[in-house]
Amino acid sequence: MAKKTPADLLITECGELLTMGNARNGPRTGADLAQLDIVNNASIAVRDGRIVWLGQHPEDDIELCPGGVELSAAGAVVSPGLVDAHTHPVFAATREMEFEMRALGKSYSQIAAAGGGIIVSVASLRKAGHGELLALARPRLDRMLRHGTTTIEAKSGYGLNVEDEIKTLEVIRILNETHPLDLVPTVLAGHEFPPEYRDDRDGYVRLITEEILPAVARRNLAEFSDVFFEEGVFNREQTIVVQKKAKALGLGLKFHADEITDQGGAALAAQMNAISADHLECISDNGIRQLAAAGVLAVLLPGTAYYLDLPQRPPVRKMIQAGVPVALATDCNPGSCMTESMQMVLNLACVIYKMTPAEAFVAATTNAAYAINRGREIGILSVGRRADLVIWDAENYRQVPYHFGVNLARVVIKKGKVVS
Repeated sequence: MAKKTPADLLITECGELLTMGNARNGPRTGADLAQLDIVNNASIAVRDGRIVWLGQHPEDDIELCPGGVELSAAGAVVSPGLVDAHTHPVFAATREMEFEMRALGKSYSQIAAAGGGIIVSVASLRKAGHGELLALARPRLDRMLRHGTTTIEAKSGYGLNVEDEIKTLEVIRILNETHPLDLVPTVLAGHEFPPEYRDDRDGYVRLITEEILPAVARRNLAEFSDVFFEEGVFNREQTIVVQKKAKALGLGLKFHADEITDQGGAALAAQMNAISADHLECISDNGIRQLAAAGVLAVLLPGTAYYLDLPQRPPVRKMIQAGVPVALATDCNPGSCMTESMQMVLNLACVIYKMTPAEAFVAATTNAAYAINRGREIGILSVGRRADLVIWDAENYRQVPYHFGVNLARVVIKKGKVVS
């Protein structure tokens, strides 16, 4: 008689187990973006936080350890935990007054010109201490987790000086150590020009390259560096200077690119071997070709396009057909997309960008994991990978993006433990 595999968690009766193509490596492109590799009437076994078995008829192969837990999915959908590849979760104050201004017809640029925008968040964060920022951020992470997100990328960018960028990244580190959610840190000192450098923009670039980035690297506080490359913010030359320094310090590169105007941000991200280019509402055909050729992930933020009512939409179908690996994220932040729900993003990706539910699921799991350099650990369900899972209140995977405005995450499992 064959020896059975021991497990400390066994989930049975999965109506649809979305494995996300466990036979392939790397982010999904083209037709593969819609391949969920569903196992019907399946079970999945976990030991010490990792998947040790999945398939049918666990009674023939699995032995539950003493004290182990057996959990029935009762015919529901089970997927990898959602991965949010672009967030700004640490901030001190909300900006609902700007939300009202937009309802009255003011644009993002007009609000910024009137003294609103990122600088408002900078002023409030600089006044807040570690404890206050931690207390404010934890409920946001709790909401993410309850809605099925198990890993996020977390940016700084509301400090814009050495002390407050370091403070933000220290808060992200503490959250990563104390909250069930995993946070992948990104330094976004190049988010905006602070008031004290409004008339000396190159001086602020020097501050980033000579002080902020070296201090972040010495403390090992970030994995990536990001820059808002856009008209009126960081120009091409300034962006290159910042990102070259970041790369020399061992940081991976990300770009806020081609969001409001076509500045060639996607092409620059490809030329600098970034891991991702994000936003991309105004990406050019050349940018699409270069992203595809370089294998740079396009992180799309439909919540921001919806929230800001942007007139332009990224040419998502053209990107997919060209072979660009597409991922999804919330852009959770107080000014341009105040949501923690990747479920809402799944719906918006289907409605606004005309992605299929299958494409949206892969973009929010497998590809999002690769967009933060976690593709070998999460985003796919296969033996040896981390057991980050969601049991959905849904009879089939299409119901998750279809039934919007409610939380369909019945059970959230992080590293093999039920956390929500």
